[in-house]
Amino acid sequence: MIPTLVLRRATRRAARPGRMVRAALALAGAAVLLAALAVRGAHAQGRIRDFVIGDAAGPVRLVGYGLVAGLDGTGDRAMGGAQNGQTVMSIVNLLRRFDVVVPPQLLRSRNVAAVLVTAEVSPYLRAGGRFDVQVASIGDAPSLRGGVLFVTPLVAEAGGAPLATAQGGVVLSEGNERPQFIRTMGARVETSARIPAGGIVEGELPRPAFADAGSALLLREPDLAVATRIAAVIDSAYGKGTAKVDDPGAVTLVLKEPAGLERNAVLARLRELPVRVARPARVVIDGRDGTVVAGGDVTVGEAVVTHGGLTLAIGGGVDPAAPAASAPPGAPPAAPSGEVRLAAGISVQKVASALHGVRSSPQEIAAIFGALREVGAIAAEVVIR
Repeated sequence: MIPTLVLRRATRRAARPGRMVRAALALAGAAVLLAALAVRGAHAQGRIRDFVIGDAAGPVRLVGYGLVAGLDGTGDRAMGGAQNGQTVMSIVNLLRRFDVVVPPQLLRSRNVAAVLVTAEVSPYLRAGGRFDVQVASIGDAPSLRGGVLFVTPLVAEAGGAPLATAQGGVVLSEGNERPQFIRTMGARVETSARIPAGGIVEGELPRPAFADAGSALLLREPDLAVATRIAAVIDSAYGKGTAKVDDPGAVTLVLKEPAGLERNAVLARLRELPVRVARPARVVIDGRDGTVVAGGDVTVGEAVVTHGGLTLAIGGGVDPAAPAASAPPGAPPAAPSGEVRLAAGISVQKVASALHGVRSSPQEIAAIFGALREVGAIAAEVVIR
């Protein structure tokens, strides 16, 4: 709107060429300033290595089956007898390794839970390197809180040789530890957890040849505009034709330097080149604890969503200055019900705050934002984890 108004005023004063020239210059300056502000708000600054990975250098996925012990009566409910569960049989097999033989009929697994262990490891991590692992119950244990994972071999494929091991105390999500979270969000999920630095590489991981790793750069998130921008930055630094965009997910490199250590040094310097790319609008929602993260200034347009006993109405004559609906201070926890009315153009953060205020569960928040995206009220990608 500012450039349009300036242009009209300049046109009315066409009788005075000096003022017209000055107005045109002011118009150009305003346009440049607005463009600069738009670019600043819509672009992200980083280095090439922040947006790409080396060719064929994807992570190695490891998996294993193990036991979490030390639970306070919250383990699997399986009991010994004619129908032995996998947890009981796993305990029997574990004890046999230490020359301890216990009849399955005498075992109770209330303090032990069978879990699936997963991890993603860099192929360049050597023996002794540590990494984080995730554990998830595969039995009927209601909670893994306070448990310790027994040494578990990790393999890249079923039946393969162990490449790493995992063990250590499990850590639940920090959000689930807060009593306020339990009161407002309902029952917490404690059947999955993580072990920071709980994995150790024991052998050689399958890795690509490093000499071939620099033949191309693969984007972490394929995007033609980002790939084109990266290729332009590389060409400006090393000469035209050094980088070529194959597709939205790959940029091929043609380095003129000889192979060997010098080539690797060039690749290292190349990945440190600064690049400015468009920042995608994205809303990430954690379906387990209700965390909502919006990248950029994402707003919500007019829409009405009814989910269960709650109706969210955005727009329709709502005063933008009106505060977001929320539960009164000190109100007892209750299921979400009634209607929440917000102004059109409100930010995603304020919508999330209003939903949290009426005690909406994480699943309800995820469903509502997914519905807003489907009807076009949110012009951004909605990712539900």
